[in-house]
Amino acid sequence: MEVLAALNLGDFAQYFSKMSMFPLFDLAYYIVSILYLKYEPGAVEVSRRSPVASWFSAMLYCFASYVLADVLLGNSPIDYFNNNSHVLLASAVWYLIFFCPLNLFYKCVAFLPVKLILVAMKEVVRVRKIAAGIHHAHHAYHNGWVIMVLTGWVKGSGVALIANFEQLLRGVWKPDTNEVMNMSFPTKASLYGAIMFTLQQTHWLPVSKNTLILLFTVFMASSKVFMTATHSHSSPFTLVESMLCKVLFSSTAGSAPHDSHSASHDAPHQPAPPSPAKSKEELNEGARKRKAKKAE
Repeated sequence: MEVLAALNLGDFAQYFSKMSMFPLFDLAYYIVSILYLKYEPGAVEVSRRSPVASWFSAMLYCFASYVLADVLLGNSPIDYFNNNSHVLLASAVWYLIFFCPLNLFYKCVAFLPVKLILVAMKEVVRVRKIAAGIHHAHHAYHNGWVIMVLTGWVKGSGVALIANFEQLLRGVWKPDTNEVMNMSFPTKASLYGAIMFTLQQTHWLPVSKNTLILLFTVFMASSKVFMTATHSHSSPFTLVESMLCKVLFSSTAGSAPHDSHSASHDAPHQPAPPSPAKSKEELNEGARKRKAKKAE
């Protein structure tokens, strides 16, 4: 903490945590979210065939985190759609990305230097949403650590957690893309961030909320910018997860446990090994018997 004080991060962290997200940062969040929607196979065809279904998918990409958090906290799942300015802004972004003449808007925001800036701004919003989710859950369930973690988690990665439902709106069914079974980096990072913010909210982590927001935002933004610039899908947590899984669960991350007993029952019965070859004497004896039978 003395180092943070020497670097004067406290004042900057306080200013950063109070900075308004609307409209610039929210705009960047909507642009990147709907940009990823357009990358989905068949998304452009759906927008031409059924613009309503495409619009619903875009709204889920932008507001799924609020929908899931409201469900967890017992509120109306459509409560956030009361914010007309956000819905109109997200709808305008959806229209420009999918229907702008000559794809001009899409080409501008998909240009890599511009996209990297937008991705970094989106991570600022993501971290702020995780912290807000923990704060709201703490007010409703003061001692509910699991509820706080779940609320912060869905606030940070809502659209990924309901990707199967969103795909159904576009006529796609991919049960093998379950995000809980195969977590992407943003989903994992949102979960770990929710745990840290929960520990901070319950005074188990000796750091201020403003400082934690700043530090975690720097980590998320730098990681996502690097992964986007290098087109990498590897997670920075892979090495640590592999070590922890090997120690705690006797396996590496993502590997299936080996069960010799079940494997022996599930495996098909192997045929018995062939009998050893007959000796030369036995072959000669058999030949003599066959000749004797022919003679008879």
